[in-house]
Amino acid sequence: MTSRYGMLEEEKVFKDPVHRYIHVRDELIWELIGTKEFQRLRRIRQLGTTFLTFHGAEHTRFNHSLGVYEIMRRIVENMEKREHFDPEERLVCLSSALLHDVGHGPFSHSFEKVFHTDHERWSREIILGDTEINSVLRGMSDDFPKKVADVIAKTYQNKLVVSLISSQIDADRMDYLLRDAFYTGVSYGNFDMERILRVMRPKEDQAVFKHSGMHAVEDYIMSRYQMYWQVYFHPVTRSAEVILSKILHRAKHLFEQNYSFMDKPKHFESLFSGKITLEDYVKLDESVILYYFQEWQEEKDPILSDLCQRFMDRRLFKYVECDPSVQMKVWPELIQLFGKIGFDPNYYLVIDSSSDLPYDFYRPGEEEERLPIHLLMPNGDLRELSRESDVVEAISGKKRTDHKLYFPQDVLEDDKTFPIEKKQILKLLTSQEG
Repeated sequence: MTSRYGMLEEEKVFKDPVHRYIHVRDELIWELIGTKEFQRLRRIRQLGTTFLTFHGAEHTRFNHSLGVYEIMRRIVENMEKREHFDPEERLVCLSSALLHDVGHGPFSHSFEKVFHTDHERWSREIILGDTEINSVLRGMSDDFPKKVADVIAKTYQNKLVVSLISSQIDADRMDYLLRDAFYTGVSYGNFDMERILRVMRPKEDQAVFKHSGMHAVEDYIMSRYQMYWQVYFHPVTRSAEVILSKILHRAKHLFEQNYSFMDKPKHFESLFSGKITLEDYVKLDESVILYYFQEWQEEKDPILSDLCQRFMDRRLFKYVECDPSVQMKVWPELIQLFGKIGFDPNYYLVIDSSSDLPYDFYRPGEEEERLPIHLLMPNGDLRELSRESDVVEAISGKKRTDHKLYFPQDVLEDDKTFPIEKKQILKLLTSQEG
């Protein structure tokens, strides 16, 4: 089958605050951007509930996906005439970069935890299923959708292509660090991407970096490390995620108990029953979720109503640092006291561990599909980055953990009811910090 796509008569550009311009020259890419499944990403924020902490963090998966595509376009442009890179893979690289996040659900990772979904699996479903994206990709060839899906699944036969979109330093991570730093207003995520792209070289299984560019790579690693703790694991964002997840858990529980909702959650029915179809999934976005949260504020169920009001009005839970060894001793008493004051501890007393969240910093060899970063030495040898860099060695393999206990402090400070029990709870919570 001959591709029906060529080059556009005139290049299209998107003005972008991070990359200045995003250039589209291929008809295939332009058609993919116009599909309804890709346009849906305009209605899904890149950083979930982070906008409740950093008010500028309103950017979307659409912004980010275009940015990853643009970085990949520049990588491919630099590599096209080098050994180990097959120019025939160019459109596979660009399409995979553009579509790598197309399966994200509303509020992304919080949504995934509640409903046990996997955005990468849904990305592949969208690419391979009865969708506009699939139709566009098949315009290249019948097997082209599978090639793109395999890259996202990390099973594609050309490991170099996979590494450009999913490795310890790839187009995805470079864009989200720069973009998230820009929109949150912090400086931690900034690094010299221009230099990194200049020193990147293709090898058979992955991209490597000239030794002369090691300091730019070090800067990137430290940027990831700082963003991880200062933005992605911010305790206020995590409080909002806790409430969001508890709302969804409560709504699912009520649905399973045949609760009569004032506004029947028809968009959730197949999700709650575990029988969600691709057609149902692509109809879900954050505007749908927020519509129900707005409506559920008026529900008769006091837990669902209260949690939705908290989320919509940003009355979030407070937190204390939690020492797991201390927590085990007082946990039964805390649960009992919360029950006495009429608040279900399953929804109002929540331990959240940052190490459980999906972001990570550079740890060579820990995840099988992520190869360590290698430096190309002047003599042609490859050396793993932390063996050459004292800075990276200092943080490699060191897994920081962080536990916080979230609770509704406003309830406990209102001593009109159950004053003795509430004082006991506050005392026990204070003891959590050891």
